[in-house]
Amino acid sequence: MRFIAKTLYGLEDILAGEIGELGASGVTAVNRAVLFEGGIELMYTVNYMSRFSVSVLLQIADFTINSPDDLYTSGSKIRWNKYFEPDKSFMIKPVVKSHFFNHTGFAALKLKDSIADFFRKEYGTRPAVDTQNPDIIVNLHISNRHVTVSIDSSGDPLFKRGYRRGTLEAPLNEVLAAGMIRLSGWDGKSDFIDPMCGSGTLPVEAAMIASNIPPGKSRSSFGFQNWKGYDEKLFSRIMSDFDSRIKKPGSAIFGYDISEKAVRQTIDNAKNAGVEDYVNISLGDFRNLKPVGQKGYLLLNPPYGERLGKGETDTLYSMIGSVLKHSFPGYIACIISSNKESVKNVGLKPVRKYTLYNGPLECKYLVFELYEGTRKGARSKQITD
Repeated sequence: MRFIAKTLYGLEDILAGEIGELGASGVTAVNRAVLFEGGIELMYTVNYMSRFSVSVLLQIADFTINSPDDLYTSGSKIRWNKYFEPDKSFMIKPVVKSHFFNHTGFAALKLKDSIADFFRKEYGTRPAVDTQNPDIIVNLHISNRHVTVSIDSSGDPLFKRGYRRGTLEAPLNEVLAAGMIRLSGWDGKSDFIDPMCGSGTLPVEAAMIASNIPPGKSRSSFGFQNWKGYDEKLFSRIMSDFDSRIKKPGSAIFGYDISEKAVRQTIDNAKNAGVEDYVNISLGDFRNLKPVGQKGYLLLNPPYGERLGKGETDTLYSMIGSVLKHSFPGYIACIISSNKESVKNVGLKPVRKYTLYNGPLECKYLVFELYEGTRKGARSKQITD
């Protein structure tokens, strides 16, 4: 079976590595997605265990068209009853770049009609269309003449882990947060600090990673559970297997925020995720923050400046750089921001740079190695020692 795991821009390679580790074959990273092959057990596993996937699609048809009517004709040849019964509701999610269609809705309508007519011919009835809460999500991708039809095995996007039942303004996407943690290089063995934690996505994801808690553990459902032939016993066995590997983290995980509301929200989300015993959440101002250990990782998602003036934003980033340099020697610090000008005021040279997207905002994700004095001096000291 051929699958497409969608992800966020910049996370394709780490998702490819993750899916390979879960047992997939034919793994290929493409733009915002990873292609792979495997069976039903793997599909269940990737949905439950992938931290970097947004959704997992099962490809069911691949063909070319020479006219809009060809989409209907080829769609009618798909054995839709292999995947769901007529008592299930469905919707079409179209992505269309083709001169045959001036509107994505027209392409979706053609495929919808082919599905409805297939079931009407086979059963004398047809499944209902539900654009709000469908049982089955059919993905339609058209690029010029090339058409790919897939069924979404995830249902709700996989970044909806299920633990975040309340958020503050502009929270980090859980998949993005997990990707930032992986790209930072944190291995779960040293301290992890988020000094501006907001609703707590970064410390909660870090605690889940360090304790092997499956990212899908708090979800109430997956799309494949509505499919024809869903194997409940197999999925229960998969969940039990991975749940049995949960352990206590081998490092301390901290979250701080200057807002009492943010601290309360983070504590609630940590409880919902089952990691309240693994994270230390406190009220705190970053300017006064001091490290607990001699080394560790700080991950920051500071304000980007949309609601601040340029002077305020520049001052904020300058303060961040000063605190990092003077209070956290020996640490790795990572900052994500869409404000490419103000982030220069951090005044430190990154050792790695990544381009990521926080929602629609193109961001730079910068990784800094912090030293006492200069980096050159720190290296000289290491050689002498």
